[in-house]
Amino acid sequence: MLGIVVSHADAASMHIGEHLRSLRDWETSVDETRPDDEGGGTVYQIDSVELREFEALHLDIENVAAAFDDPDLLVFASKHAGETDELLTAHHTGNFGVAEYGGEDGQFARACPGAHKAVVSALQRHAPPDYEVGMECTHHGPTAVGVPSMFVEVGSAEPQWEDPDAAEAAARAILDLADEPADKPRENGTRRHLLGVGGGHYAPRFERVVRETDWAVGHIAANWSLDALAEWADSDEERDAVLERALAASAADYALMEGDRPDLTAAIESLGYRVVSETFVRETTGVDLGLVETLEDAVRPVDDGLRFGELASGYDGEWTVIDLPNELISDVRGVDSEALRETIERQSIAYATEQNGTVLTGPIVCPAATEIEAVVEPLVEILERRFDSVDWTADELVARETAFDPDLARTAGIPEGPKFGKLASGQSVEIDGEEIDPERFQRERIRRYTL
Repeated sequence: MLGIVVSHADAASMHIGEHLRSLRDWETSVDETRPDDEGGGTVYQIDSVELREFEALHLDIENVAAAFDDPDLLVFASKHAGETDELLTAHHTGNFGVAEYGGEDGQFARACPGAHKAVVSALQRHAPPDYEVGMECTHHGPTAVGVPSMFVEVGSAEPQWEDPDAAEAAARAILDLADEPADKPRENGTRRHLLGVGGGHYAPRFERVVRETDWAVGHIAANWSLDALAEWADSDEERDAVLERALAASAADYALMEGDRPDLTAAIESLGYRVVSETFVRETTGVDLGLVETLEDAVRPVDDGLRFGELASGYDGEWTVIDLPNELISDVRGVDSEALRETIERQSIAYATEQNGTVLTGPIVCPAATEIEAVVEPLVEILERRFDSVDWTADELVARETAFDPDLARTAGIPEGPKFGKLASGQSVEIDGEEIDPERFQRERIRRYTL
């Protein structure tokens, strides 16, 4: 069940609450077991959604889940204050250092990465034309909520807090979360959740990840949060304990780092978590994490050049590694590198690359039933654009071409220069009154590729 918290101490929250109630036909009941200012009194319910109102400011409400009827997810409808003009935003709550605005020092509410990803998308769908949609880092309380939770906010000043279009957009986005799970589903014993580390308060890099990949982001430690952590923690052990709590509260086994922070990378990895790159996040989108782990072990890590082909998405069968000769891959790449990549991507589950993923080198991972002929035939077609003939025997390719041999031309006394270049391009030239035919300096070249 989705629980919605509306605070009487927050004008924007009350405004969002009004629109929430107007958008649905709610059933009302009276809860006399709790004071009216602590979520008792009139309770609004529809299907799997429950809305309660509180007198206190959200930041100061602890263990609020206890007021609801067994919620799976809680959303605090709230205002956003800042110098960001028209903005709809969502974020998780907690404190990497001293708790200046609610909650406890170095503690975190349980994040809801899956629902957070969904609400960012919903805010984008419903946002009024002049409003930006963004994400913020983890900041302020509460830290003890009882279930996964987040703030959904309208900002950034009184004109926006009173804007009916903005309040309605936030209300619609919140209602879209009915039956939305707090977390991404499990796969390979983990989830596609990330702890964000570094960057600014408004976290554009992590927002791109949420919008453009199938990964979700839990807690985010902005640069200022890390400074607060360094100032508050008395030791590396205390710092590491905070990082581990942030990872656990994000239900994350992975961290994504903004900037180069070797000390934090080492600390997170020493705790048994994996620090990944944005390349890893993007390249593994749509690929089962169990398959990713297996192929990283068998071929190479994603950050060292493993890339996934068109067959990777949803693949759960047996596979085989096909090693093609380096010379073959190199020559095909020299003819048409784009066609090589398209051909391999179309037939493969994965393949190896170098130079930050830009140069395909192999090996190639294909379904187990793949015959090597099926992989090589399209490569032969590319080679035939350059070579006069490409013959295929049982265990090798033989490519032949007749081409200009500069050594023959030099031996014959042809001076290097424009005429040398014309001969190389197949044109006749005149030297000392004699017409020189380029065929005189051509020689058959043979390339053999053992399969």
